[in-house]
Amino acid sequence: MTKDEVLAKLVFDVELRGLSKNTQNEYYSRVKGFQDYFNKPATELDIEHIRQFLHYLTKEKKLASGSVNTYNSALRFLYGITFDINLAIKKIPRHRKHRKLPAIFTQEELQSLFNACDNLRDKCILMTLYSAGLRLSEVAALKVSDIDSKKMQLFIRNAKGSKDRYAILSQANLDILRTYWQAYRPKEWLFYSRNNTGTHLTTKAVQNVFHKYVTKAKINKNVTVHSMRHSFATHLLESGIDIFRIKQLLGHTDITATCFYLHLVKIESLNVKSPLDQMTELDKANG
Repeated sequence: MTKDEVLAKLVFDVELRGLSKNTQNEYYSRVKGFQDYFNKPATELDIEHIRQFLHYLTKEKKLASGSVNTYNSALRFLYGITFDINLAIKKIPRHRKHRKLPAIFTQEELQSLFNACDNLRDKCILMTLYSAGLRLSEVAALKVSDIDSKKMQLFIRNAKGSKDRYAILSQANLDILRTYWQAYRPKEWLFYSRNNTGTHLTTKAVQNVFHKYVTKAKINKNVTVHSMRHSFATHLLESGIDIFRIKQLLGHTDITATCFYLHLVKIESLNVKSPLDQMTELDKANG
């Protein structure tokens, strides 16, 4: 079997299980990287090669734990499902994730970011990302028909985990989207590619827009497009919205994923006293 034949069989199995297009692309690229590293089809490689490759990704390429785990998952799928080989899983353990707290925008920084936009389309993209707490791929693939101004919601199709959901549509976001529609008259896709391909924006194009205006607004934080979603959830928590409603808005399956945002809330916004202060106050009152 050639390297291309291995990849074709992998894609067939991913599609057969109804896994998302993102998962298909991820597994394809990870397995391709594995085969290219050894310049051999995976049928000629075994678990020792997998161990060597994962070690290379960790020690030489210095990939983050989460990234190494995506290669691990793809190779487990390839050998376990596509090749029907029983791997000694204990010999290729997943990395423990060391999740650092991400940088969060202040609302003042977000206003500076929006004000820095010199293009109506770009401003709409950034405002929609933040105001609805969308993922990168979700804002890129929005359709005009996904906007429901009566119910004040956005329909997010085929989101993470191949699930549809509804996201909040803010009044300020709707106002600028109406101005945008009058100026650009988009038909199917809300944000079209400028390459005249008739398709929606690529995720890379959204990233380029984001970083252009972060630089222009002189925001000196290690932020990514996903920081907009983090900021949306954190600001909702700080304003008193309960964690269960935020879970629904973000489209999380597990509440533990949403609870991560509890770590990002500013201590002063909690309005909580340390029990030591309470003891001290009680002692003074009794003294």
